Amino acid sequence: MENSEFHEFFVDELKDIYWAEKHLAKALPKMKKAATSPELAAAFDKHTQETQIHITTLEDVFALLDEKPAAKKCDAMAGLLEEADGIISDTEKGTLIRDAGLILAAQKVEHYEIATYGTLKTFAENMGHTEVADLLAQTLENEKATDVALTEIAESFVNEQAASE
Repeated sequence: MENSEFHEFFVDELKDIYWAEKHLAKALPKMKKAATSPELAAAFDKHTQETQIHITTLEDVFALLDEKPAAKKCDAMAGLLEEADGIISDTEKGTLIRDAGLILAAQKVEHYEIATYGTLKTFAENMGHTEVADLLAQTLENEKATDVALTEIAESFVNEQAASE
């Protein structure tokens, strides 16, 4: 399977999500700094730490596949992070409108990651890479939990207060 076109495609997509995670790790502190509510800032701080773990997990995946960890520009993540920057510049500092926008941007990122990790896990299973699939499944579950946490912040107070600003 290692020399198959499918395996090469799989490794190429791992390089894509590796780039995505590395750039997300740099963007999240900026999002934390832009957040108004302490709850959202804390969520971004937690997600930054988790993203570092995802990077290490992907490095473990590369090692299990006897591949050198390498990043390939992820146009999707680049666009999503550019959109997050736009939300920061288009919203007023200190408002919950900004927080609502930041949650929107972060959930777009989460949904991209959920789709990617879910598919890569399935690819790994189909090629018999059980350990790789298990690692990708752990990251997938973490991404889903982050998405739920962001939804809880939005629904507990951010959206309602943003609507009244």
